Amino acid sequence: MTNIDPVPDGLVFNAEGLLPAIIQDDESGDVLMLAWMDHEAIRRTLTSGRVTFWSRSRREYWRKGDTSGHRQYVRSVALDCDGDTLLVRVIQLGAACHTGTRTCFTDREIAALVGDPEASD
Repeated sequence: MTNIDPVPDGLVFNAEGLLPAIIQDDESGDVLMLAWMDHEAIRRTLTSGRVTFWSRSRREYWRKGDTSGHRQYVRSVALDCDGDTLLVRVIQLGAACHTGTRTCFTDREIAALVGDPEASD
């Protein structure tokens, strides 16, 4: 039996062999978090239906929710136009952030001037 690698050719990994994965709620469209994947984490994500990451600090794989119960179930995976970022749409059960918030961006806004597309530059 031939073992076919589901990870597409042409992915652009950084010097550490990683690429960022943006995790988005499939139902609401909210960006939940950003984490890192290597080839093996991508393979596990594509073949298991659950999202797997590479922890840069712990130097190990981690599957979202295995310790917290806040699991992520894959709905789709897309590659950006440069081949260096993944967008993973998920069904999120519970909080996505390790702090317990729904997203890693909840209540963390930075003040910025809001642009006006009607204004002349």
